[in-house]
Amino acid sequence: MIRGAWPHERALLTELQRRASLMWEDDRQALLDHPDAIDLPQGQIDEGRVFVCEHEGRVLGFGVVLPRADGAAELDGLFVEPSMWRRGTGRALIDHAVRAAKAAGASNLLVVANYNALGFYRACGFQSLGEVETRFSPGVQMVLTL
Repeated sequence: MIRGAWPHERALLTELQRRASLMWEDDRQALLDHPDAIDLPQGQIDEGRVFVCEHEGRVLGFGVVLPRADGAAELDGLFVEPSMWRRGTGRALIDHAVRAAKAAGASNLLVVANYNALGFYRACGFQSLGEVETRFSPGVQMVLTL
């Protein structure tokens, strides 16, 4: 089941984001040195921009879709509980993000992917636009035409 995030879930979702993010060796030390880099703004939850994948009361993952001034939407975050990787949770979250972006009138869904997630996003239909700098390491700007 995918539903909107509840306001009181911010800490739970932030910790899920931390667990998922720390799985990748590339950025682990930078994230440990800068814990402020992992944050889910309460305003995004309050505005209904955060959606949660839940099964039998357990949160399996979440995503964030934000509108952009250019008419596109940004997948600002997609995090899945590491024990649930490669079981369809991420794909379900992408499918929901696509529906949400379309419902908001977006023409494209963009994401900045880390190199570890490129295969996942490509399998979901995203195309690479090129490398971009992020806070700790390069990422890849990707787009899915809606």
